[in-house]
Amino acid sequence: MNENINIGTMPILALRGLVVFPEQTVHFEVGRVKSVLALEEAMKKGQTLLLMPQKDIAKDDPELRDLYAMGTVAKIKQILRGQGETIRVLVTGLYRARIQELTQSDPYLFGVVASVSDTEVTENLSARALRREANTLYGSYLELTEHQAQPVQLKMLSSASCGFLADSIAQNSGIEFEDKMKLLLQLHPVRRLEMALKLLRQEMEMVRLESSIHEKTKFHIDQQQRDYYLREQMRAIRDELGEDEENEYAELERKILELKLADEVEEKLLRDVSRMKKQPFGSSEGAVLRNYLDVVLELPWNKKTKERIDVSAARKVLDKDHFGLQKVKERILETIAVRQMAPENPAQIICLVGPPGVGKTSIAYSIARALNRKMARLSLGGVHDEADIRGHRKTYVGAMPGRIMTALSQSDSSNPLLLLDEVDKMGTDYRGDPSAALLEVLDGEQNSAYRDNYLEIPFDLSDVMFIATANTLDTIPRPLLDRMEVIELGSYTDEEKLMIAKNHLLPKQLAKHGLKKTQLRITDDGIREIISCYTRESGVRNLERRIAQLCRKADMELLQGSESKRITVNGSNLEQYLGIRKFLPDRVPMGDQVGLVTGLAWTSVGGEVLEVEVNVMDGTGKLELTGNLGDVMKESAHAALSYIRANAGTLGISADFYKTKDIHVHFPEGAVPKDGPSAGVTVCTAMVSALTGTTVRSDVAMTGEISIRGRVLPIGGLKEKTMAALRHGIRTVIIPKENERDLEEIDQTVRKALNFVSAQTVEAVLDTALNRRVDGVTPALLNTIPEDVKGKGQKPGIRQ
Repeated sequence: MNENINIGTMPILALRGLVVFPEQTVHFEVGRVKSVLALEEAMKKGQTLLLMPQKDIAKDDPELRDLYAMGTVAKIKQILRGQGETIRVLVTGLYRARIQELTQSDPYLFGVVASVSDTEVTENLSARALRREANTLYGSYLELTEHQAQPVQLKMLSSASCGFLADSIAQNSGIEFEDKMKLLLQLHPVRRLEMALKLLRQEMEMVRLESSIHEKTKFHIDQQQRDYYLREQMRAIRDELGEDEENEYAELERKILELKLADEVEEKLLRDVSRMKKQPFGSSEGAVLRNYLDVVLELPWNKKTKERIDVSAARKVLDKDHFGLQKVKERILETIAVRQMAPENPAQIICLVGPPGVGKTSIAYSIARALNRKMARLSLGGVHDEADIRGHRKTYVGAMPGRIMTALSQSDSSNPLLLLDEVDKMGTDYRGDPSAALLEVLDGEQNSAYRDNYLEIPFDLSDVMFIATANTLDTIPRPLLDRMEVIELGSYTDEEKLMIAKNHLLPKQLAKHGLKKTQLRITDDGIREIISCYTRESGVRNLERRIAQLCRKADMELLQGSESKRITVNGSNLEQYLGIRKFLPDRVPMGDQVGLVTGLAWTSVGGEVLEVEVNVMDGTGKLELTGNLGDVMKESAHAALSYIRANAGTLGISADFYKTKDIHVHFPEGAVPKDGPSAGVTVCTAMVSALTGTTVRSDVAMTGEISIRGRVLPIGGLKEKTMAALRHGIRTVIIPKENERDLEEIDQTVRKALNFVSAQTVEAVLDTALNRRVDGVTPALLNTIPEDVKGKGQKPGIRQ
């Protein structure tokens, strides 16, 4: 039962947002006039007063109805006067109390006060367990909040009162004001402690959440403060250096306006400058925009070199830089002539195709020099990402424009010559097809408004001259090849290599190695030996390396105190400088033999001779093919056998040879893969020779595809094949009838040294190649092609 005991009159002080519990020491500040006067009155009358929490903390002059129904009588322990009218008070709560009657409202609150006692409860096991739980939970709370409240905790541990524990928890925790008032109004000690524990658990959960949020926000705030501090330092440094951002923005705008770009482009760039102004100093978005504008302004928007379109001047440059290649030069000069007659037409896109080292890249440089265009080279070998051509979106980290726009920036001209080197060696993967990205670049109808992914604005490529180089057309996609005009560069003849070495390579290497013409002399015989015995290639790269090796040897010999001041290298002393010969001179087989025929093959580095051997043994009609052959070559062998079986009687072969004889066809150099149809006539001739026992002329070589009806079909690579025949000492070459027109492209030196026999059927081939005798006379070369044969164009086809 609760009992109200009238204890007399005393001053009353209204508290805002604060509850004081019995037996708890609290300090607070007092500033209102009524509150100060109430304190002063209390100090005169026993230093006690009633502390009553008010309901609305915004009420500055509360009345009785504005106060809660219960408060705490407290003893004033200490009063400290601070600056101004603020007073700091230290009090200790004594007991709960109510206002029986408010006798005075001004100048301070004063009234009759009655104490309120707690409900009496019987001590039991449940109450003891509750007190233990309270002490444990409050200890956890202190650890969680890291509060230094050891004296309070000691008092709680030594107390056997549930009410005291509840009041201590309420007073010394972060429980909300309204919840504290509920605990103050609760007079049942056990229930009050249960309420306090429930509220303390909620408070602990709240503290945990606040701690988690605090840790997260603290990290971001620290990072922001650090960034802000560094930015302010950078700003101060810029101010000391006299760098003004506003002037920088104005300079960017001035540069954009001076370029006199299209309205669409100019508006976009000015918008980007405006956006960059709004970015905070050092922001990532500002850095992206700054880099973007720098890249755009570095492009040669209105810069052009004055093109020199003069066919005669271009001819002089090409002749000076390159020996031979007459057809290639003529085709390039034709392009320049069209440009001279119709300068408004877009430049043609040329693709130079040929073996390595024949001068494709150097011709492009010569064209640029002849036209007075700046030059930029794009090496496309191994490129397999579309973004390498088109660029990356600028939103990506590390984004950059594609190779086309980068090359234009490097050339510093909007009408350069761009060399697309090794265009046949591009690859594709999941990141796209770079050859597809080149379609727009190389299309004269579209590239006047080319959009790079990084720039996102159109750039005119119609004034750019594109020249591509490739070793083969097989790996270039058809749509891309359709946009280019192909000019083929064949292999150099030995005589052309000799002239190139004398006029270009040797002077170049002498200058590079610090030698004078009087100090090192390489005779023509020595250069020919290098060509035939130390290099086997279509171009002249290895030849240049060997000449460089001779120059290095000469430098060493001259520096080591050689008695001679002049070194002469010829065919007889070449091994002294270059070592033993890597390739022995090719020779034809010794004498005419049965079943051994010389064929001709084309490779990526030039032409080669290809011997075919056939043995015939007693057996059951098996055909054995060896020598690392491809499917097409195997099919050619079977086609030859079918022709022989169908014409066995005419050829003088037993009609049942395919039942009683085994035929083994072998191609030497078995480690080298071989394929293609052009060895068909060679295999057929070797089979007929072996089956009839007729010898084959050793000075004859042949090439041509065979059909099962005995027709000789055209082949490709005739120029390279005939040069290989000449190197091997061949005197007569059998070619398909349809390849007569290709003789026009063969070097005059080769044409004069060889006899060419055209054959339309296998029978004509056999008449020339086999040592048949008719009335004791060997058949003459009835089908020999006269030297004045005219023809043009090389028929494309699958080459062996």
